[in-house]
Amino acid sequence: MKIIKQRYLRGANLYSAHPCLLAAIDLRQLADVSSVDVPGFAGRLLALMPTLQKQQRASGRPGGFVERLQQGAHFGDIVKHVTMELQHLVGHHVAFSHVGEVRTRPGHYNVVCAYQSERVVDAAINLALELVDALAAGRDCGYEDRLEQLRSLARRCAIGTSTGAVVTAAQRRGIPALRITEDANLFQLGWGSKQKRLQATMTGATSHIAVDLASDKHLTKALLEQAGLPVPSGDTVTTLEEACRVARRLQAPVTIKPLDANQGKGVTTVCVTDEEIAAAFEHARRYSRHVIVERFLKGKDYRVLVTGGAIAAASCRRPPMVTGDGASTIAQLVEAENRNPARGDGHTNVLTKIALDDHAQIALDKQGYTFDSVPPAGEEVELRGNANLSTGGTAEDVTDLLPAATARICIRAAKTVGLDIAGIDIICGDISQPLAAQGGGIIEVNAAPGIRMHQYPSRGTPRDAGDAIVEAMFGDDDGRIPVIAVTGTNGKTTTTRLIAHAVGLTGLHTGMTTTEGVYIDGVLADEGDCTGYHSARMLLSAPEVDFAVLETARGGILKRGLAFDRCDVSVVLNVTEDHLGMEGVDTVHDLARVKQVVANAASRAVVLNAEDPRCVAMAAQLRTGVELLYFSMDAENPELLRHMEQGGRAVYLQDNMAILADGARHQVLLDARAIPATLDGAARHNIANALAAAAALTASGFAPDAVVRGLSSFVSDGRSNPLRANIFDVNGVKVVVDFAHNGAAYTALAEMARGLSSGHIVGVVSVPGDRRDEDLIKVGEICAAGFDDLVIYESETRGREPGETARLLTCGARNATPHHGRLHCKLDVHRAIRFGLGMCKPGDALVLGCGSSLNELIDAIRSDLPAVAARIASETAVPA
Repeated sequence: MKIIKQRYLRGANLYSAHPCLLAAIDLRQLADVSSVDVPGFAGRLLALMPTLQKQQRASGRPGGFVERLQQGAHFGDIVKHVTMELQHLVGHHVAFSHVGEVRTRPGHYNVVCAYQSERVVDAAINLALELVDALAAGRDCGYEDRLEQLRSLARRCAIGTSTGAVVTAAQRRGIPALRITEDANLFQLGWGSKQKRLQATMTGATSHIAVDLASDKHLTKALLEQAGLPVPSGDTVTTLEEACRVARRLQAPVTIKPLDANQGKGVTTVCVTDEEIAAAFEHARRYSRHVIVERFLKGKDYRVLVTGGAIAAASCRRPPMVTGDGASTIAQLVEAENRNPARGDGHTNVLTKIALDDHAQIALDKQGYTFDSVPPAGEEVELRGNANLSTGGTAEDVTDLLPAATARICIRAAKTVGLDIAGIDIICGDISQPLAAQGGGIIEVNAAPGIRMHQYPSRGTPRDAGDAIVEAMFGDDDGRIPVIAVTGTNGKTTTTRLIAHAVGLTGLHTGMTTTEGVYIDGVLADEGDCTGYHSARMLLSAPEVDFAVLETARGGILKRGLAFDRCDVSVVLNVTEDHLGMEGVDTVHDLARVKQVVANAASRAVVLNAEDPRCVAMAAQLRTGVELLYFSMDAENPELLRHMEQGGRAVYLQDNMAILADGARHQVLLDARAIPATLDGAARHNIANALAAAAALTASGFAPDAVVRGLSSFVSDGRSNPLRANIFDVNGVKVVVDFAHNGAAYTALAEMARGLSSGHIVGVVSVPGDRRDEDLIKVGEICAAGFDDLVIYESETRGREPGETARLLTCGARNATPHHGRLHCKLDVHRAIRFGLGMCKPGDALVLGCGSSLNELIDAIRSDLPAVAARIASETAVPA
């Protein structure tokens, strides 16, 4: 078996609302057999992966997959189930999966699996293929070793437990969360101008100076002491002699720790003798050149979490310890404790595994034990001199015991250092009593504090510390900027630009993605066809954007899914034949399903074309509570009338007037002929686009006057909306240049040209070569019927032999009924334009379709009409 194609659908897609891996698999020698045709296969698979017996059938019945194996499952289905189970075995509990045979390629299957990590699911499906292949052939594939490698990869890609708690809390509040890379715990929470950054538990609002101060324990203590906050006396040293001198001066047991380490690294407490001080000093020097020697504060170890100037939680931390059973050695007791499912490596789990290292030996020496000692039953043996969870400690929640005076001290300590999120470490005998009365004090202030101890305490009430951090970051806001997503077969770019133009006039910093590029406040930020996942993500990550309008094309949805979990308003303009036979989209119904993905993403409203039955059908699948608005060029459209009778909102055309229906009120917005993009009403397709834009703006909460101001001032020319019905005068001939590349678009252009000119209409047309033969023939028929004369050229061959696309278009044109005009074929676009112009006289119109650049027209006429070419180049030049 072999993977032919693999894609990560990172957002809502044709299969699921969640990220999925799509892998096209060639089953090869296993294509025509099932599990029952390979003797012993099912038994070998279940013996190797017994947990597969829990996998369900589509009906939800546990054990259904085993049943199917025994009855005869195809190997595409088996690969899907094994891939999902491998993810489950490494702790990624995803649910959705799908498998389907590729209609046009027997033996090829599309396997779709939800995932948490792209790297893990990629490794899982490759292991699944190798495993199934090996078992079918009776070979060993080293499954156990490979599974352990997969587990190791999952641990490396895992989100830290503390970070995960914050991200989960943000997502519960509806705040978008985007992990920047699987190699780091860096997240973007929110979109555009409302976004904030999170790394571990440190926010974008945390100042670099504050982090540096918290990392320098000496400076921190100096600041706290200056603020009158209780800290242990001591000093910073660089030599053992200095350490001993400070310890003698303090005349008390001391704590020795590195100046700038964290997570309890290098800390030794209760040092009294010169030998203990020397050992502790050397241990601390492993982590820092500078070492702190300070008075040891007797008591328990507490951590208080301060978020946004308020107390979020408090915990009593206990050092890692084991309890003797009278029979087991300390090493054996630690080994048994580390098998606790709650313990993991580093920060990957609720608790951290206990290490038997030099630091543990130092702690045991003070208690008179070694790793091989057998402590009496019931005796607790400490294995660290500190109580950090990162070294295996546990925690008990004491939030409700914290006195108001201690809470104020902790909040002041965080503010003194300058941290918005801080972990205040306190040593005292009893946290329920004021610190001053018991000689307690602050021993550290931590930036990026771990919150596992609060979120998952071993004892006491769990505190949602992650949510407290999110509250400090966002308050009641959901971190979202308004988003309008526009899709459809034709009209997407113009509608997107209309909406963005109107929004920009209200003073909001507006971003949009289009087939020409990504624009922020009208300035090009990235050039190219930017209608897919990466461009939308780029815009939603731009910190200056207050409002996003996203042209969302079929290709982007199929290749990567949506870049947003939901948008405010979705617009579906139309669904007509185009791009069929590609990416598994073979029918217009299939294409409608792709567009439905955008409609389903709307959380506030969906704008649909009342005159398009496939758009109307989408209304039945919208999210609960999402408003439906229709737009229509026909005021008598039955679907429109039913919707308005039921009180639904709509924008429609009647007697050339764009009218907003809002319940019983029908308000005239403006004369459609006053919208520049409609060319005095001749460009009826742009009237429809303007109606859709008006509905989307209305659904987004913009007042009618803002809608009118936007529509009436948007100019669709070669500079502001290139290749969208741009009109130029070439010696009295009206030349229309457009991106049109399908039958519906050419029909609209021919109709528009008739409205612009009473003379002869010449079409210079092409279609990309990756369309099906029957689609090319049909476009030829449509163009021959719509234009008086026709010149066919070739734009992009896209896999076809030169001349083949033009031949099929010509065949269609000859089949057209009626067609009495002249038909010519000039493969080169420049020759075709010049030839078409030669067929025109002043007062005629020439339509150039499937344009890829306005330079095609300029270059075609430059040698014969240099002044005209220069004028058009000047008219279309974008200011630097």
